[in-house]
Amino acid sequence: MTTLLDTRTKPIDKARPRHPEKAGRPDTPLQRKPPWIRVKAPGSPVYRETRAIVRENNLHTVCEEAACPNIGECWSKKHATMMIMGDTCTRACAFCNVRTGLPGPLDPQEPDHVGQAVAMLGLEHVVITSVDRDDLNDGGAAHFAAVIGATRGRAPATTIEVLTPDFLRKDVALEIVVTAKPDVFNHNLETVPSLYRTIRPGARYFHSLRLLQRAKELDSELFTKSGIMVGLGESRDEVLQVMDDLRSADVDFLTIGQYLQPTRKHAAVERFVTPEQFEDFKQAAYAKGFGLVASSPLTRSSYHAGEDFARLQAARRNAPIER
Repeated sequence: MTTLLDTRTKPIDKARPRHPEKAGRPDTPLQRKPPWIRVKAPGSPVYRETRAIVRENNLHTVCEEAACPNIGECWSKKHATMMIMGDTCTRACAFCNVRTGLPGPLDPQEPDHVGQAVAMLGLEHVVITSVDRDDLNDGGAAHFAAVIGATRGRAPATTIEVLTPDFLRKDVALEIVVTAKPDVFNHNLETVPSLYRTIRPGARYFHSLRLLQRAKELDSELFTKSGIMVGLGESRDEVLQVMDDLRSADVDFLTIGQYLQPTRKHAAVERFVTPEQFEDFKQAAYAKGFGLVASSPLTRSSYHAGEDFARLQAARRNAPIER
């Protein structure tokens, strides 16, 4: 997991609903979290130092806004994920707590701001993600490339992982991002195909799968990664089929984590998957040939991303890795 940093400078309009498209929906039930979901409250000296750097640079964290359960651990290790292109997404996924609506223009200074923040935090590995920007001709691909370039300039020793939107109907967008030479290309399938219509209605499962496959075709040395949530009503067989689909697309790394419902207006948690079931998924994924698998209730797409990247590199070199 990770710290999501939104580097926009304009204040939030608190009068506007965060999810206007969900306001008229009936409330869904909120289940009590089981013991294995609970974590210690943050407060270590390094956590406070990370928070001070965030405040000093006038950065906003989605981890704070979403009350991420991993914030204490991640900030105590200065793990961070930069969220670029604003705080407003053009999609309206049923699971996501990011603000939805019509985004503002891109900030031309953002690439340098991100690079500066990465350097100040002293990150060995950074994950750069974004909102969906269907309003842009290239989906924000050129902005991704600019952020990668600026980060390389400010922090040349930092390895870079991008967690991109699907660039649906955005010709050559993927090529622009891959040409910028990130170390890891990450795009999440999020859920099983049968749930796309209700959980991820703006996306297309096989388009996302092809995006991951095409990234590896464009650069065979690129590490590719994807993740899904469980607890939304999927079956075990459906999860295993997603694994097979990802391996057919030559994806290296799979993450599996528990879906946690942000509000009563979001999709309900159908069940809490046990740690034993996550271990079962992990062993099944390794048996199918993934180079690395992270599967636990609190796993998120960028959780332990730096350590995992080092393990991926070791796995590719056929060096022993700890599972």
